[in-house]
Amino acid sequence: MKNLVLLLAFSFIGNLAISQTCVGKWTTIDDETGKKKSTVELYKYKDHLYGKIVYLYPREGREENPVCKKCTDDRKNKPLVGLQIVRYLTWDGSEWEGGTIVDPENGKIYSTKMWLDESNPNKLYVRGYIGPFFRTQTWLRVVE
Repeated sequence: MKNLVLLLAFSFIGNLAISQTCVGKWTTIDDETGKKKSTVELYKYKDHLYGKIVYLYPREGREENPVCKKCTDDRKNKPLVGLQIVRYLTWDGSEWEGGTIVDPENGKIYSTKMWLDESNPNKLYVRGYIGPFFRTQTWLRVVE
């Protein structure tokens, strides 16, 4: 009986830890239209957070197998599915910051930070900056 209680406690703690992290798959929502754009997988590598597009929601006018035509760095003309759009974020104790995010629609690279909604760990706020100007999107955790 003790073992069962311990197993259940560790399972609960493990699930809580997973739900409190940004690592995983997120549905990106267009902040202008409110429509789903893509699924991005956030993952850690050597204490940094990265993210790549793993799925694009169908959209009228999008060509088959689109590439990042407007990107100006090593992502130029790379397929959007598989494209690493989030790079080099570091954890500061309350949020991921100090990295970059690229908008494949316009090729612009923004400084970025990300943080979970305190009351809902299935909501992630993603803010991109250029100087004093910023825009924030809300991403929703993909629950599988």
